[in-house]
Amino acid sequence: MYRSHNCGELRISDSNKQVTLAGWVQIVRKFGSITFVDLRDRYGITQLFFNEAMTEQLDSQPLGREFVIQAEGRVIERSNKNPKLPTGDIEIEVTAFSILNKSAVPPFTIEEETDGGDELRMKYRYLDLRRGPLQRNLALRYRVNRSVRNYLDSLGFFDIETPFLIKSTPEGARDFVVPSRMNAGEFYGLPQSPQTFKQLLMVSGYDRYYQIVKCFRDEDLRADRQPEFTQIDCEMAFVEQEDVIQMCEGLIRHVFSEVKDLHFTDSFPRMTWTESMRRYGNDKPDIRYGMEHIILKAPQGDLEHTDAAIDMVGGAGFKVMDEAEMVIALNVTGASEYTRKQLDELTEWVKRPQVGMTGLIHVKYNTDGSIKSSVDKFFSEERLRVWLDKAHAQPGDLLLILCGRQERTRKAASDLRLELGNRLGLRKKDEYAPLWVTDFPLLEYAEEDVDGGGAGRWVARHHPFTAPKPEQVGLMDDPSQYAYIKANAYDIVLNGHEIGGGSIRIFQKELQQKMFHALGISKEEQEEKFGFLLGAFEYGAPPHGGLALGFDRLCALMGGDEVIRDYIAFPKNNSGRDTMLDAPAAISGKQLQELYLASTFRQ
Repeated sequence: MYRSHNCGELRISDSNKQVTLAGWVQIVRKFGSITFVDLRDRYGITQLFFNEAMTEQLDSQPLGREFVIQAEGRVIERSNKNPKLPTGDIEIEVTAFSILNKSAVPPFTIEEETDGGDELRMKYRYLDLRRGPLQRNLALRYRVNRSVRNYLDSLGFFDIETPFLIKSTPEGARDFVVPSRMNAGEFYGLPQSPQTFKQLLMVSGYDRYYQIVKCFRDEDLRADRQPEFTQIDCEMAFVEQEDVIQMCEGLIRHVFSEVKDLHFTDSFPRMTWTESMRRYGNDKPDIRYGMEHIILKAPQGDLEHTDAAIDMVGGAGFKVMDEAEMVIALNVTGASEYTRKQLDELTEWVKRPQVGMTGLIHVKYNTDGSIKSSVDKFFSEERLRVWLDKAHAQPGDLLLILCGRQERTRKAASDLRLELGNRLGLRKKDEYAPLWVTDFPLLEYAEEDVDGGGAGRWVARHHPFTAPKPEQVGLMDDPSQYAYIKANAYDIVLNGHEIGGGSIRIFQKELQQKMFHALGISKEEQEEKFGFLLGAFEYGAPPHGGLALGFDRLCALMGGDEVIRDYIAFPKNNSGRDTMLDAPAAISGKQLQELYLASTFRQ
């Protein structure tokens, strides 16, 4: 028996027990003729006490960091208790020990706060995974997984696996492809989601399906993206939008209650896509704080909320505002005392290429009621007060104003709002604000090539299988109406992050063909890529809909983080590489020949 207890288990009530522990040496502390060793496993840390006699043995068998050892001894009360450790009231008086395996000096410290950089930790991921923070992250991931499965099982959902080696189909991002040895010159595609399979399962009569499944997308990476990721995939037959929303909301409530002991008492608020874009400039707003967009200038018909153009800034001879398509202000409560240095820092922040603005205008509404702005040369105090009134500003507040092209300004104001939320401590890790966003556009016009299908065409906002709102199905016959059709779709947002999205699906062949036609997919291409689905719709497909939750992102947010990498056991870096395995990598000439790719890669 290697151990009788783990390193996080023993308490003062276990005093005088004879125990055997095994684990990794965290640190060795020698004080003259006695020695203390912190022994660690995934359950915790227990201090080992080596008396004079045992310390002499240690001198002949010295221990190093990350040595794997076994220690026998008696549980005793510590004289210098450590209230930060659950085992901090006790230690083990060691009577025998053995080194099970030695360790080279690790490349970074394996402690709560490590001195290893990201790339080094990724290269030695098996060592990084020994650290407490990552072990707690993966423990949380497991608890969320278990909670999800228990909840969906209680509602009668079947967990049904779907294949990874499928046909490459256009779904919004590039597919990863796998060459087939047995079918010369042909390739499998790895699924971006099990979308068509879950719809086929509805046709097959499995009216409640789920899967916690790996998905693959060949796209540019960032903090909350990985080339392979996990989603909670759900589909239901004979449902409408409200049925899916209620199911998913219940799932989120259950998981937070069981895993975080956090109970949402009210129904999750809802907001249309148009309202979300108008108030926050994006379709996944963080509603834990205000600072909504104040529109001082907008073109006619902007986001369907005005029949006439808005212009509260023109006519003063200030070229920046006169020539801008859009002017948006943010009211920063209680920030009128921002220093010049702070304002300059924000100005430089909005000038960064990823934000793309040329500058930042400010209006200070001082606590004494006076007004000071960076555009006093052009605007009277009376006109500035009109802006302040529009923003419902109070003495002590600060208006920050962005001007420029419509979409860029809206996005920049959205980004600035989030940045201010971070700087002002408004985006607290232990506060959660879920939100439903509904009524997305079904289609959007691609001025540029977004997915390899060419520019100047209509593309699906969600995916090609999303149904339009029932009352707008007739508009699918008129291309001039495409811009006005709303999708029967819904996203669930948490703290400014989309954690899931779904829709009611198209289930009639004729409507699906109309959708493909709107996307510029020819009848031949429809048959080639989606003939199996169109064929299935001829055999009594039921009304159905579903939703997929980003499992990695949900776990990260529940853990108080925004980066998903440390909630995945073996992730890729920002270049899509596994630096531990050194993958992707070249393959041998023999393999290339077997896959009929030798000529493609010949130098």
